[in-house]
Amino acid sequence: MPLSNPIFRKISRIAGEQGVRAFVVGGYVRDHYLRRPSTDIDVVVVGSGIALAEALGRELHTKVSVFKTFGTAMLRAGGIEVEFVGARKESYTHDSRKPQVEAGTLEDDQRRRDFTINAMAYNPKTGLVDAFDGTGDLKRRIIRCVGDPDKRFDEDALRMLRAVRFSGQLQFTIEEKTRQAIVERAEHLQNISAERIRVEMTKLLISKDS
Repeated sequence: MPLSNPIFRKISRIAGEQGVRAFVVGGYVRDHYLRRPSTDIDVVVVGSGIALAEALGRELHTKVSVFKTFGTAMLRAGGIEVEFVGARKESYTHDSRKPQVEAGTLEDDQRRRDFTINAMAYNPKTGLVDAFDGTGDLKRRIIRCVGDPDKRFDEDALRMLRAVRFSGQLQFTIEEKTRQAIVERAEHLQNISAERIRVEMTKLLISKDS
């Protein structure tokens, strides 16, 4: 089931002109397969996400917000928000939760994501890249970490709340190894800022009311 928004064809064409590959990733792809509406699009570019965003902005005659510190750029068009980022690889030292970031491949970028249903990538020319069976987990209606759940939650404890939030929003079950890792590491949430926790809790409460 291909993604049909016309902006994807523009992104794909410009990426080809720049000699890079670009993929729609994350929540937009997940929601597309769940037939849920979504107005936020994340695009991973194996190359410069900023350069692609700026070229698209010129074509659409729309403002592009660039965040060079994070290597990201964002624009709005046709009622949607599109954020671009270069594919990256993250690594962590044993004494720090702040990742060391470097340019990477699409596979590197998928591997660093939290859950399988958020790790799918789509390219208009080559189709879906689903290295961790996110589509299978959508059918099974489960939330499962990419790779080792202990490592995913050690990298960022907020992912535990995200698992609970997605479970509530989508009415999915948290897979057993992922659930067990949450139970064993729940106390690590005390190291997360109140603001970040409040954002996740608000999203969860809104989903229960909708």
